[in-house]
Amino acid sequence: MTKSTYTPEKVWQWQSGNGGKFANINRPTAGHRFEKSLSVGQHPLQLYSLATPNGVKVTILLEELLEKGISEAEYDAFLIDIMEGDQFSSGFCDINPNSKIPALIDNSEQPAIRVFESGAILLYLAEKFSEFIPKSLSMRTECLNWLFWQMGSAPILGGGFGHFYAYAPEKFQYPIDRYTMEVKRQLDVLNIHLQDKTYLCGDEYTIADIAIWPWYGVLVTGGLYDAAEFLNVQDYPHVQRWAKLISNRNAVKRGRMVNRTWGEDSEQLHERHQASDFDVNTQDKRNDQ
Repeated sequence: MTKSTYTPEKVWQWQSGNGGKFANINRPTAGHRFEKSLSVGQHPLQLYSLATPNGVKVTILLEELLEKGISEAEYDAFLIDIMEGDQFSSGFCDINPNSKIPALIDNSEQPAIRVFESGAILLYLAEKFSEFIPKSLSMRTECLNWLFWQMGSAPILGGGFGHFYAYAPEKFQYPIDRYTMEVKRQLDVLNIHLQDKTYLCGDEYTIADIAIWPWYGVLVTGGLYDAAEFLNVQDYPHVQRWAKLISNRNAVKRGRMVNRTWGEDSEQLHERHQASDFDVNTQDKRNDQ
């Protein structure tokens, strides 16, 4: 292991360029950086997001609700390009002062309700529509156990492992070893739990699965950080079985496409305003126009 020559200063000072890949947007201050209102569509639910794992959680749940025939869950999804700094507009910061996607406005309530943080949005929608959250106290609590497990664990996977393995300007063994060890431990937690269960809460598919799958499910099926081989994901067969089961759901396939700006053009739906957009407004169709 290479010995570091870095010695922290007495008082840290931000310098332009800190942050590697995200240096153009990362700063140590909060608040909006420019004035711009958000677009508003025709539906009561207005989502402002990007198809990162946290963003995908919400679009999957909305598509699952619509799959159940709940028309009140119709929504407009507007793209927030976080690499371009869209999350620092005055309009977006009014919804989420933390400047992170996803953020939701529910205009069906008076006054309108803002919801930010992906876990809070999942819980809000599940309770609003009484779907994908168990009814009994014991199973509801178990669902929330795993929902909050994800909220606490995924920063290790994303901001820890993902950053140092995939995005940091240089590779350093210590942080990669540190976060790899913890991610593998987390995968083992899931693998042991799922060895005798179809879903996180047994036979019932819930917001716990919807929260965890875009991170850990996509990871073990090779779609996150190109790290499946490095993490030897074959060690977690129960997580893989669960991940593939969820991947095959039609609502999940649609939810992954919304606000997506990378990958195959046929899998990118930059904005979603109605169900027909999946047939006529994916990027391959728009390129042909």
